[in-house]
Amino acid sequence: MWITLAVKGRNRNNNTMGDYRQEQKNKRSWWPGFKILDGYITRKFLGTFFFAIALIIIIVVVFDAVEKIDDFIEMKAPLKAIIFGYYLNFVPYFINLFCGLFTFIAVIFFTSQMAGRTEITAIQSAGVSFRRLLWPYFLSAMVITGVSLYLNINVIPQANKHRVEFESQYLRKNRRQQFEPNIYRQIEPGVFVYVRNFSAKTNKASFMSIERFEGNSITESLEASDITFNEENGRWTAPKYVTHKFVGEDDIFERHEKLDTLINLTKQELGKVEQLITTMKLTELNEFIDQQKAKGSDQVGIFEVERQKRFSYPLSVFILTVIGVSLSSRKMRSGTGVNIGIGVILCFTYIMLGRVFEEIAKGSDGAMAILMVWLPNILFAIIAAYIYRRAPK
Repeated sequence: MWITLAVKGRNRNNNTMGDYRQEQKNKRSWWPGFKILDGYITRKFLGTFFFAIALIIIIVVVFDAVEKIDDFIEMKAPLKAIIFGYYLNFVPYFINLFCGLFTFIAVIFFTSQMAGRTEITAIQSAGVSFRRLLWPYFLSAMVITGVSLYLNINVIPQANKHRVEFESQYLRKNRRQQFEPNIYRQIEPGVFVYVRNFSAKTNKASFMSIERFEGNSITESLEASDITFNEENGRWTAPKYVTHKFVGEDDIFERHEKLDTLINLTKQELGKVEQLITTMKLTELNEFIDQQKAKGSDQVGIFEVERQKRFSYPLSVFILTVIGVSLSSRKMRSGTGVNIGIGVILCFTYIMLGRVFEEIAKGSDGAMAILMVWLPNILFAIIAAYIYRRAPK
């Protein structure tokens, strides 16, 4: 009887231990954990990435300083303003700009070295699947994506604002190009404003015209010379102005004294809008896009591109990481050079496609503009899935 009880107890203990092991196995199946191998790959990945980014930033800053040194001297820019007002705000933009490229190069570089030293083969021979091998790469890509998103949403718009202020004050080219000589804006559906030679210094324009359309036909217009914008109340004033009303084939022309009008147009919107929207935080950009849609602006595509880029470009880090690991995990007799070459070609293809589709998106509207911005990510996600399936398992 004692033996029977002992056997039953042992079976119960074995069942309990088996349940525990199965539970731990189930946990590991969806949460791989973080082991020595993960730490090794993560250090390699992030170390190579941040070293490459730091190196390229130093090179870019040196070349940029050499190019602009004449302007700094001529415009008497203080050293403190150059360092903290310009270059400190210049660095986040370039970190984000090169983020995807150097993620890809970092992955290709150190993974090819691991494959060349047969480390990948040894890891897989020890029973580590290729999917499990991707886990530390995924974690590292998550860190880089998080940094890039934070920069895009919170840091870069504010940094761009300070950088643009510095450039407009101390760089000759940017001072001249702050406002276009001929500005054409839609202020509400069917109503357009044309402004010529607006000066930010005096808040004056040599000419302004407000035109109202019904369909493709102009119904009335207002024209004024030497017009001034009042920043305090947002009103436009001029000593004289004329109006035209088009009734059938007739043009009813009238002269008036002292124009004082309030229109749905701010001084900010007179500047280069593509530069303006890069200085807006995400909440400000969302409000600005809603405002421009209400006006019926034909530039909504440009604004939508800026909003979507702030998410699509950081998320491309995951896609490029999968492509990089899948390409470089196989040992090749030709060494790492071929892998790096293929990787760089693919990465520059992604960047080129991104720029091409962005320009197409700027002329589109609504869902089409959003699709064009995300299309490079969609295409390369398909490429990543194909290369992953062909990677050595």
